[in-house]
Amino acid sequence: MNLQRIKSITGQDEYVLLPVETYHVLKKQIDKILNEDYDKFKIEDYVQNPIALARIRAHLTQKELATYLNVTQAYISKIENQKRVSLKLIEKVKKVIKNYKS
Repeated sequence: MNLQRIKSITGQDEYVLLPVETYHVLKKQIDKILNEDYDKFKIEDYVQNPIALARIRAHLTQKELATYLNVTQAYISKIENQKRVSLKLIEKVKKVIKNYKS
């Protein structure tokens, strides 16, 4: 197998490009090791705002959510940076996201 190596500025190997089939074989092995040794990443450990959390879980950008809510992206940014968000707004966002996913 011929692997392409990508070197750093200092000339040392930094990355390796390999065939997709090899990647999939190695990925399974790596995932097995990581599942045994590491805690899985949980977005809720890092994002406390319910609007931001719902948007991220729905794979939406702030701009996309803003479009669905008929507001500006700046408004979405503002509410995602608030410590408290009204229940009414949370329900509205959940409804919009549910309809978006449908």
